[in-house]
Amino acid sequence: MRTKLSLIFTILMVSSMILAACGEATTPPPAEVEPPAEATQPPAEATQPPAEATQPPAEEPPAEPVSIMVWHMEQPPYRVERFQELIDEFNAANPGIVVKQEPQNWGEIYTKAPAAFSAGNAPELLFAIPDFTPIMREAGAVQPVEDFVNEMDAAHKFVPSAVAPYNYDGHIWAVPMWNMVHSLWYRKSVFEAAEITPPTTWDEWKAAVETLNTEGQYGIGLPANKQLYTDQTTYDFMINAGAEEIYNSDGTLRFDNPQTVAAYDFYNQLYQFSPPDSPNWMWGEAEACFASRTCAMVLQFTVITTYETQAEGDAADLGVVAIPHSADVAQSGTIAYPNAVMLLTEDPAKQDAAYEFMRFLLQPENYGRFLNMEPGLYLPVTDDGGMADSYWNDPVVVKYKSQIETMLENSKNGMLFGFTNGNTFPSIAQISAQNMLAQVLQKVVIDKMPPADAVKEGQEMMEAAIQ
Repeated sequence: MRTKLSLIFTILMVSSMILAACGEATTPPPAEVEPPAEATQPPAEATQPPAEATQPPAEEPPAEPVSIMVWHMEQPPYRVERFQELIDEFNAANPGIVVKQEPQNWGEIYTKAPAAFSAGNAPELLFAIPDFTPIMREAGAVQPVEDFVNEMDAAHKFVPSAVAPYNYDGHIWAVPMWNMVHSLWYRKSVFEAAEITPPTTWDEWKAAVETLNTEGQYGIGLPANKQLYTDQTTYDFMINAGAEEIYNSDGTLRFDNPQTVAAYDFYNQLYQFSPPDSPNWMWGEAEACFASRTCAMVLQFTVITTYETQAEGDAADLGVVAIPHSADVAQSGTIAYPNAVMLLTEDPAKQDAAYEFMRFLLQPENYGRFLNMEPGLYLPVTDDGGMADSYWNDPVVVKYKSQIETMLENSKNGMLFGFTNGNTFPSIAQISAQNMLAQVLQKVVIDKMPPADAVKEGQEMMEAAIQ
């Protein structure tokens, strides 16, 4: 019995040892059941995609709008306000462009603008008249714009005489925007009371001035200051004396001639019937003299605004005619100023923005409102602008339509010294910038120098200025 039990115990022990041995053989060592980290965990780049794959790229900040500065010489607040209205509309419709304005004045711009360009502070767009453009060209500031002018001509049809003063040396140097011409302004009732008809010749004009020079009223108001307005009125007399040509065709000066002397002499004759403060006049003083009935007649681009706001505002009584001419001249003429805007930047983005703004202004629906920042002063220089409802539907234009039509008719005989008969002489800028026509006039009417001597001295000044 004991022997059997011992045998059973022995078998059980052997079986346990065999099972233990089999367990060690069938269970792999830890190293085999737990693979290395690099085998069981994929690399970080495999389990976590790169930041650029899991996060959308950050949006780039929006581009800064292109900024355009405009300088113009239209200082009266109501003109600046109209400019701003149009600028605001343009900016709202073109979020990638910001246009700003800075009004300047004609008394300073001939020196201020070149200095600003030299200092790197010039505007992108600068309004100009023909004799100002050569000064900026000499400073190296002005960019050719013939491609854009041709584009606008195809779209709106420019009046050729508005482009001509800016077209020389193989390029067009500014984009025409409006025209301005002088006329003779008077009151019909004043003429009728004195039994005077509107003059057409110098003899008739002098007789009317003498007749209307009464107590409390001067026969005419004429400036004699050394500034642009006096240059303009002086040239009116020169045109109507047959002395519109300051240059010979070869570019030499011909200012000293009998027709010029006659113009200065006749100016002096009429000046004796002008108010004593007129040597200090600018344009506004002449308009005020007319509005107050102190002056029976004035030479001016327009008096409509002051007549409407500071005088009677009776459109039926406001008279306007072409400037009378001498017996040696067949028809009346007038000074004409096609105003334009120059491009002063070489930056392609700013150029594109500037062109876009000018396109906006020349669109007929905008152009009439642009011109009517002072109704009657700015005359259209495009065919479709001259027919635009936005121009003719302005209440003031409707009221003074006949006067504006007369101004437009007078503009057909407009011209500008240094830019006559298809010739363009950029050296006129040196003469104009120094107001030499006005300087010669002062010698006659203030210093009492004989007109022939003053004109001779004037030619010498001009020759020295353009050498």
